[in-house]
Amino acid sequence: MAENVHVVALCGSLRDASHTRTALEVALDAASEAGASTELVDLRALDLQVFDADADDAGDADELRETVASADAILLGTPMYHGSYSSPLKTALDYCGFDEFEDKTVGLLAVAGGGFPVTALEHLRSVCRALDAWVIPHQAAIPKAYDAFEDGAFVDDGLAERVRTLGRQAVQYANIEPDPDSFESQENVGAR
Repeated sequence: MAENVHVVALCGSLRDASHTRTALEVALDAASEAGASTELVDLRALDLQVFDADADDAGDADELRETVASADAILLGTPMYHGSYSSPLKTALDYCGFDEFEDKTVGLLAVAGGGFPVTALEHLRSVCRALDAWVIPHQAAIPKAYDAFEDGAFVDDGLAERVRTLGRQAVQYANIEPDPDSFESQENVGAR
């Protein structure tokens, strides 16, 4: 059992009936069963304009940063758009930086209407490395999402278990101490 581990999930889908959100809820349920407190950040509920470093009003960016910074582990979930992750998730990540991600454990989940959303996962992994986060090697890819769910639940038990494993590993590795630090982070000093 994990004591005092807090897992925060960011849902990069704005759809009402989001398969990404459904999958993240399954992962968070598994994290909760492993003893963690959990929180799902629904980006639909936040006022986040496209990131502009010169903007005076950042909307709910401070609230987002506080929530992400409070996490011991972070789950990033996205639908795949044009071979990458979604613009709402990109905007949320642009408002965050080292204060929120450095040395944090991050789990990745991607959903696609077609084949495997591998490139979306690769792109998120690169962003997390640039922020000096430790990305769980296990990741959850959900292809053909329209066939993967029925009535808000997974149809395939193996796929559901893959997502639950991501939630459990977020708790298991929440306090890992990466060594050595990611060298990519030194290239991203001006991120905020």
